[in-house]
Amino acid sequence: MDKSPNAKSRTISNDAAKPLYREAVRASVVGLVINILLGGIKLSAGIVSGSFALISDAVNSLGDVLTTVAVLVAIHFAQKPPDDNHPYGHTRAEAIAGVNVAVVVLLSALGVGWEAITRLTEMHSMPPVWTLWIAGINVAIKEGLYQYKVRVGRRTGSTAVLANAWDHRSDAFASFAVLIGLSIVRLGEGERFLWADEVAALFVVLAIAWSTSKLFMDCASELMDVQANPEILDSIREAALRVPGVLGVETLWVRKSGLEYLADIHIEVDPEISVLEGHRISHHVRDELLLHEVALRDVLVHLEPWREG
Repeated sequence: MDKSPNAKSRTISNDAAKPLYREAVRASVVGLVINILLGGIKLSAGIVSGSFALISDAVNSLGDVLTTVAVLVAIHFAQKPPDDNHPYGHTRAEAIAGVNVAVVVLLSALGVGWEAITRLTEMHSMPPVWTLWIAGINVAIKEGLYQYKVRVGRRTGSTAVLANAWDHRSDAFASFAVLIGLSIVRLGEGERFLWADEVAALFVVLAIAWSTSKLFMDCASELMDVQANPEILDSIREAALRVPGVLGVETLWVRKSGLEYLADIHIEVDPEISVLEGHRISHHVRDELLLHEVALRDVLVHLEPWREG
């Protein structure tokens, strides 16, 4: 009987990835709290001052709140253990949530953009000078969130957190556009430049559309089982080749599933070895890869006979 530690069960689990999920949740909660505060402040300031650019920027922040809540819920479901109906687990929940949230936020942005266009020909009052301070502080906070989440994303290898970080960077650029628009309105020649506020709002809409479109494509690619990036493939291939008895790697497919990955690898072994020896080599490869790549949820190993040349 095979005494391999993994032969007794094929239940897919990855306890080693739990710290990655915890750190992703922590970073998301920080962003959630800050976006709620920023969104409320900018919305109130935009309504009081009559600045549509601030209102559109507030919609952006509140849209980020929706995105973050969906990500948090998805991360919760993604960590549920596999069951009879979901033998690979529930890690795709994050991508499903991301696709739906991206569509909702994009539609909201288009609504804001249409409102900004219709307001270009309307008469409205000049926003007060304190709106400049709100826009400026927002730029600094959003850039700070970007720097924080980039560090978390790189440390955990989470593309979701990295994508969220770039969303904050696009927010910072959008808020900078609002700051410029409000500055032109305040420092320009009176009512001649009031249109700059709406133009700044349109730049915000473009920033939202760009970030949400990228989010949609990333999540859709994950649901379509796109091949992992070359760095991950090379790392897994090199780790497999270090296992004694592995003479080559014929095929390697790696697909992203939430914060983790699933791999299918065809290794080449000596065609003269016994079935039992080949079985042990395959388990050694699986164990080595799961140890080598923390974000790797499971590996399916297939044996091929080694052919020289």
